[in-house]
Amino acid sequence: MATKTTAENDIPDEELEPVTDETARQAQRVVAAYAADADECRMLLSMLGIGPSAKID
Repeated sequence: MATKTTAENDIPDEELEPVTDETARQAQRVVAAYAADADECRMLLSMLGIGPSAKID
């Protein structure tokens, strides 16, 4: 069941912190392991903001 998005549970952009390089690399490995193919992997990484073209601070 999808989580209902409301204004009361939104996180303001200024409160979001970038993930560390190590966290991003670990997430990339997990996504790559479970993706059905390279296109799906690229799409999921892009959606998470940790794709190969994304700058990881």
